[in-house]
Amino acid sequence: MMNLRVLFLALLLLASPLLQVARCQSDAEDHSSLVDDVVGENTDDAVEEDDHDLDMNLSSFPGVETVCVFPKNSAKLVPAGEETELLVGLKNEGKTRVGVMGIRASVHLPYDHKLLVQNLTMLRLNNASIPTSLQATFPYIFAVSQYLQPGAFDLVGYIIYDVEGKPYQSVFYNGTIEVVESGGLLSGESVFLLTLGIGLLLLLGLWAYSQVQRLTKKTKKVSKVEVGTRSTDASLDEWLEGTTLAKTSSGKTKNKKN
Repeated sequence: MMNLRVLFLALLLLASPLLQVARCQSDAEDHSSLVDDVVGENTDDAVEEDDHDLDMNLSSFPGVETVCVFPKNSAKLVPAGEETELLVGLKNEGKTRVGVMGIRASVHLPYDHKLLVQNLTMLRLNNASIPTSLQATFPYIFAVSQYLQPGAFDLVGYIIYDVEGKPYQSVFYNGTIEVVESGGLLSGESVFLLTLGIGLLLLLGLWAYSQVQRLTKKTKKVSKVEVGTRSTDASLDEWLEGTTLAKTSSGKTKNKKN
């Protein structure tokens, strides 16, 4: 039992830093929504002042087609806090020139797009011109908050352009992305669970070892009792020497020999 207590205390001491990390991560996740709101308000307000014409509810123009590709990232994995690149393609099938003004995107909860998670960086393209029957591709680099909890989210991206001086916008992507932790294959939670599993296996092994030792001690005790019985019989024979019973026993032995 003493060994079990010592190992259990050692396991608690080993897991305490990981518990602290997990608690800090949990606090950071709880605080992430507030941080995202503050960062979003500060950065987006500045962008709205300079690029108010790029942040309006606009309709799309007929004949303008869009496409989006995640290069070398078919699983659409987005590491939290790191830059992710996607390519936005725009094709002009209309009869007039299209001037591309900028690209913007936002992250939403998958079950309700009204719940905004984060506004991403707006890219201004300074009216890049696309003639009729031609297409162009624009790289868009973004990064989600490092405090964003890993999981599935919806990314909604818009490309804003003007046709004959009037602004329009088209959705180039409206789908799911998978936010993952950055900085290694194992997360803090995974390391904690692995350490806890190893500790439990050690406890189980120590318990099994103590049970084997206990059974071994019981077996030794039984053997000692048997030896003690033999010694008692020997002393009883010595005590009976010289008595009638001893003579009778010795007479019987002689008769058997004859």
